[in-house]
Amino acid sequence: MDKIYEQAKNTALELVEKAGLRSGNLVIIGCSTSEVSGVRIGTGGSTDVAESIYEGLISVFKEKGIQIAAQCCEHLNRAIVLERDEAVKRGFDEVCAVPHPHAGGSFATTVYHRLSDPVTVEFIKADAGLDIGGTLIGMHLKHVAVPLRLENNKIGEATVNGARTRPKYIGGERARYE
Repeated sequence: MDKIYEQAKNTALELVEKAGLRSGNLVIIGCSTSEVSGVRIGTGGSTDVAESIYEGLISVFKEKGIQIAAQCCEHLNRAIVLERDEAVKRGFDEVCAVPHPHAGGSFATTVYHRLSDPVTVEFIKADAGLDIGGTLIGMHLKHVAVPLRLENNKIGEATVNGARTRPKYIGGERARYE
């Protein structure tokens, strides 16, 4: 569990750096604790693994004022768990679902129980994200998502993919962009 904690922490640090995240940004985390444990997604969830990953991630994000959101599994239609005040501030609509390990997943369940006032919403538009174990977080990223090549691309046995977002380029051939 210590190794998983350190891998999660290092991955979060790298995401913050490479995505240029700052206080107030929102990061979506999709996590298969099954994949982290070395088994097929959805077949071996672990709250102990989820706790280690959460602690590693939150140790970085909390210090930097970055908000975390956890994607539930497909059994809750990939709904999102986050703090109620963050959902209200961003205008996200609450849905009636409370994740548990067999409908929502171990990671989303852990986040739900660790937040001070959790809420579940159907959709968000995050500034960046981590996909731990092939959970497909793209539907919850702002347009336009940009893949990040992470050096810290493993947590346990799971492959980790990162993403940041950028504003859309509009205006055509005469437009100028920074």
